[in-house]
Amino acid sequence: MAKAMKKFISAIVTIVILLVIFLFLGPLYIVNEGEQVVVTRFGSIVNTHTEAGLYLKAPFVDQVTTYPKLVLSLDGDPQRIPTKENQYIIVDTTSRWVIENPALFYQNFTTLNNAYNKLSDIVDSSTRTVITQNRLSEIVRSSNIINDAKNEADSATDEDTREIAELVNVNTVNEVVTKGRRELSRQMTEAANRLVPEYGIKIIDILPRQVKYSDELTDSVYSKMIKERNQIAQAYRSNGEGKKAEWLGKLENKKQTISSEAYKKSEEIKGNADAEAARIYADSYNKDPEFYTFWKSMESYKKTMKANSATYSTGMDYFDYLYSPDGKR
Repeated sequence: MAKAMKKFISAIVTIVILLVIFLFLGPLYIVNEGEQVVVTRFGSIVNTHTEAGLYLKAPFVDQVTTYPKLVLSLDGDPQRIPTKENQYIIVDTTSRWVIENPALFYQNFTTLNNAYNKLSDIVDSSTRTVITQNRLSEIVRSSNIINDAKNEADSATDEDTREIAELVNVNTVNEVVTKGRRELSRQMTEAANRLVPEYGIKIIDILPRQVKYSDELTDSVYSKMIKERNQIAQAYRSNGEGKKAEWLGKLENKKQTISSEAYKKSEEIKGNADAEAARIYADSYNKDPEFYTFWKSMESYKKTMKANSATYSTGMDYFDYLYSPDGKR
């Protein structure tokens, strides 16, 4: 009985030792969330795992290469690209991509660095192809909001706003955007995806992170912006001068109207006063004609005698009240 027990214990110890050695050799490996692996044996792919869990491999001979399962990003290098109008711009893109088939990815790249280099060339090529086929306005704009704003200004009910809009936009032609930046980004992504399925990759999107004018185009754009700003400023000045002249004209007309009304009223008052005076004189004359004649003569003497330094004859009837001792002969 003791002998059998010793054999049993020895067997258990042997199994434990063999199990420890087996585990020490690393037959198990873990695939974490967000990871996927390729198992190779002597350079050939023997298995792939895209789900998290604990997996078994052959010790020493199997190699496990881990790749991310998450969305990866790639920032491209700025490139100088001509547009359809042969205007050069600097385009800097960013893209998102995922590894869909780890086996194909391993066969083509093995490492992520190799994939980044190849993918950068593909993205740059797709970006250049799309941009060279489109106008600058399609690349830098995503909508026709500029044209819509112009149309709203043209249809504005405010007369001043409409006049200024007409002055500003008289020589301005805004191109209509038929695609826009979003559509061009989709076309870039589509063009790149036609080249990457054999690599086990899928590109989610390619976005222009930054679009800049080249040096020679920048000067041209600045000159155009200065010209447009000057045109707008001149439009406001012209509109202001026009309004000034209009209000000064209204002011002058108003002043003339007021002066005419005042003159008319003053003439009416003077006419009424003269008529009243004539009536009073007539009433006075009718009451005492002799006194009336005397008074009018005195008034006349005050006006005429001051202007004459000498009188050569007093025999005229005019001087009856002045030189006659009786007042009148």
